[in-house]
Amino acid sequence: MIISESIEDFYKSHPAAKPIPVDPYHAYQQQGHFNVFSRKFCNRYNAYSRRDYYKISLILGKGKLLYGDTEIEIDRNALVFFNRNVPYSWETFSENQSGYFCLFNDEFLNGMNHTKIFMDSPVSKIDTIPVFFITEQQEKYLVDIYQKMSVEVESSYIHKYELIKNYVNLIIHEAVKMQSSQIHDTHISGSGRIASYFVELMNRQFPIDSPEHKLQLRTAKDYAQRLSVHINHLNRALKEVTGKTTTEHITERLIHESKILLKNSNWSISEIAYCLGFEYPEYFNNLFKKQTGMTPNSFRK
Repeated sequence: MIISESIEDFYKSHPAAKPIPVDPYHAYQQQGHFNVFSRKFCNRYNAYSRRDYYKISLILGKGKLLYGDTEIEIDRNALVFFNRNVPYSWETFSENQSGYFCLFNDEFLNGMNHTKIFMDSPVSKIDTIPVFFITEQQEKYLVDIYQKMSVEVESSYIHKYELIKNYVNLIIHEAVKMQSSQIHDTHISGSGRIASYFVELMNRQFPIDSPEHKLQLRTAKDYAQRLSVHINHLNRALKEVTGKTTTEHITERLIHESKILLKNSNWSISEIAYCLGFEYPEYFNNLFKKQTGMTPNSFRK
């Protein structure tokens, strides 16, 4: 059985980890979780496990990365995209560790994943850990970005999370530019390919622009038919790669998108329910309350 480490586990074990204080505007809860750290406090060895969060590390030093049947020796400075779906272990060879890493959860990521650059980025690779070896010039550029993110995390600027997302996008853009020549990727398995297609298909449906725009793909059966696979095959593939079923992925995304619409639109509850593919508003109300503990109307207020 593969051990899974949550963000809460990370904060308990990391010697320098201090959660971000909740600001008076509640931006932290609205934007998802994000934080940035220096690597000098990292453990020399991290056991093989799945993390329940994403991490982008600027590794200035040497070490060994192991995931699946792939072993990558990091023998020079590198930018590494750790995916929450891929278990891995890390062992450092350098006496002194240097660099930075940022970590974030699905809620933070969902605010960034509607763009074409995201679909082309290493963050969207769900069954591998992309590694990019960097030049001295790239190192200076990336160090500057991480330092700016560190400043913003501690700031009281009301829009700091939007600014931080822009910095993360700059890192992603830099990786995409290097991707064709430097990415170290494994052969994509059949399950990984199906899972990747599923995620891309889901992302294409959002954002929803008007109450008249109704989701075309609403159920696991809808996705399986569009992907030309049996529903059981799709479920097995997603479960293998992500640890979640098709329905769990769909439900999480529907709740996330419904929260966005409830907060940022003046559409009625019935209109939101309709555009999200619910035949009756009561079905939407019941699902939302089951997942969040409150009704859509209470959440909006």
